[in-house]
Amino acid sequence: MDAIIEKRQNVANLVSNAREIVDRAEKEKRSMAADEVEQYDKIMDTIDETKKQIDRMEKIANLNNELDQPLNEPTRINPEGGQGKAQNKRATDEYQNSFNKFLRSGLNSLNSSEIQNMQSTDDADGGFLVAPEQFVSELIQQVDDNVFIRQWARKFSLESAESLGVPSLDQDFGDADWVSELRTGQKDDLKFGKRELHPHPLAKRVLASNKLIRISKIGIDNLIRERLGYKFGVTMEKAYLTGDGANKPLGVFTASNDGISTSRDVATGNTTTEITFDGLIESKYSLKDQYQRNAKWMFHRDALKQIAKIKDSNGQYIWRPNVVAGEPDSILDIPYYMSEFVPNTFSTGNYVGILGDFSKYWIADALNMQVQRLVELYAETNQVGYIGRLESDGMPVLEEAFARITLA
Repeated sequence: MDAIIEKRQNVANLVSNAREIVDRAEKEKRSMAADEVEQYDKIMDTIDETKKQIDRMEKIANLNNELDQPLNEPTRINPEGGQGKAQNKRATDEYQNSFNKFLRSGLNSLNSSEIQNMQSTDDADGGFLVAPEQFVSELIQQVDDNVFIRQWARKFSLESAESLGVPSLDQDFGDADWVSELRTGQKDDLKFGKRELHPHPLAKRVLASNKLIRISKIGIDNLIRERLGYKFGVTMEKAYLTGDGANKPLGVFTASNDGISTSRDVATGNTTTEITFDGLIESKYSLKDQYQRNAKWMFHRDALKQIAKIKDSNGQYIWRPNVVAGEPDSILDIPYYMSEFVPNTFSTGNYVGILGDFSKYWIADALNMQVQRLVELYAETNQVGYIGRLESDGMPVLEEAFARITLA
């Protein structure tokens, strides 16, 4: 923890150095010189890399804390059937062991009963084998750790790729009326629409050497889950931000009447090429107070380089690095997060950031993840290929909980 605090203090010092460059140019009433711009950008890049190191260190610290916690009491099954409901076969140790045998040695290592239990189709060649629930749950948890929006969104787990209806209030009724004792007030219609989340297929192939599979101490299932988790996570985050909703999630930066319409675009105060203090103020206060309490900014690092130079009317920088371990940095007293997948083209009409309560982004995951093992295709390189197929969907369900920052 001391190391994390030290790195956070280093960030604070770097921020101070960057601000000295900006302040010097302002004091001399001139633009920053080319060498000053280069120096400023280098400092900001160092800050970004240090913050990534801090994030990794904090995740490891949190994991260690979890490992120090006592294990839950194992579930005991009454042999006479007194547990209350049937146990899901995909959650059993036997299923997990069969799946590990398949990952390590292939389909031929399984007996006919194991194949039948794990098979996703009636294909004579075995089709895809459905992963154990624990494997899928831990994979999804690793995906959450690799991307921001999944950590904040409301998530639903479906047994299969069925659809999840999302109720939306398309037309609300007016306020109550002051009436006499025998009157009931004005009649208004309450109309509901319905949007659907339908998990869409997502696939990724990873390779592992036969030697690694043979000698791996962490278990081949952990190794495959770790790599698939990262690869799925990157693709999902891109879709949650910029996906068009066609056989993939609908992103928050995609203008759509099914998600966030252009009515939630905030350009007031911004220029055609830069985010301004007034623009950020407009965005913040376009959200109702109940959304601001849980809101977060998301920007590309190029946008943060701009914002780091902005001062309020009192000459105070609005970007505030936090030296407290575990606490995020903030802009206008709201935490911000950086993603390489946020749009960063600074020209008229483009999106360059978002503020929102991301619990109003819903995600539906299908738990019937499938894994296929490929041997002959990579025999020449002494490797085995694994194709993982996961099904997921996502979309913003309440547009008033978001404000998209747009250039004028």
